[in-house]
This record gives sequence, C-alpha cells and structure tokens, in this order.
Amino acid sequence: MKLKDIINYLNETGGQFGVGRSDMVENRLVGIKSREIYEAPAGTILHTAHRELEALVLDREMSHFKDMVSLKYAELVYYGLWFSSLKGALDGFVEKTQEMVSGTVRLKLSKGTCVAVGRKSANSLYKKEMSTYGKEDKFDQKLAEGFIRLWGMPYKR
Repeated sequence: MKLKDIINYLNETGGQFGVGRSDMVENRLVGIKSREIYEAPAGTILHTAHRELEALVLDREMSHFKDMVSLKYAELVYYGLWFSSLKGALDGFVEKTQEMVSGTVRLKLSKGTCVAVGRKSANSLYKKEMSTYGKEDKFDQKLAEGFIRLWGMPYKR
C-alpha cells in the first residue's frame, strides 16, 4: 500500500476503537500552558509498532540513549527548529538507530488502547533460550552469583 493509503486505513480502523485520542496540558514555547486535544489513530498505531520493533533490535545502551535523544528531538520539532544544527546532528544518530529496525508486529486495538500482542524480526536480539528459567535455558544461572557480587562491590558498606 502507499503510505497515504496506510495512514487513511489506520486512521479509520484505529478511530473506530478510539485509539490515538489524547487530552493534555502542554507547555508552549512562550511559557503558557495550554490544554490540547488530539486525535491521531494512525500515528499512535505506527508509533506503537515501531517502538516494539526497536525493543527487539536495539541493544540496551542504544535503546536507553535513544529514549533521551527522542525527547530533545521532539522538543526541537515542536519548537519549529527543524533546520537547526542540533536537529541535523541528531538526525545522524536517529538514522543509525534505525538500520536494523524491521519486522512484523501484531497489535490489538480495543477501547482506546493499542497493545502489541506479537512481534518478530530477523534482526531480533531476543533469544528465548538466554532469557528463560526452564530446562531449555542455555544461560548458566550459577554465573549470576559472581556477577551480582562484582556489580554490587562499590555499594557495600
């Protein structure tokens, strides 16, 4: 589908479930508080799906830092500083974070919510056998004790 058609479809479908409605008090650039009500079903659905794919493919440090950068990026755009040198520099970082972001996300829309109920990516860093506590687990749980002691050393009194 063309992007325009995807957005139209998601707006129609998401709107039927009340997805993407927000009622908020914002801090305007000039310091005034304003109450704003938005409806963006397609944006909410696409953002949710995208964040789920990022959660699969970005390592912990990249993911955490991107969250911080995203706040500043959004602020620059909100303030109309689209062509600022800082936004241009942040564009490079954001582009790097997106290199491996691809895959499929299943979403459930219901009563104003959009929730991921499945996700997969060929670039996923998630490995079930490394993160479970079952018999098929490949992670040696005994190693955790030494790590915990080492990690906690600076905080012992």
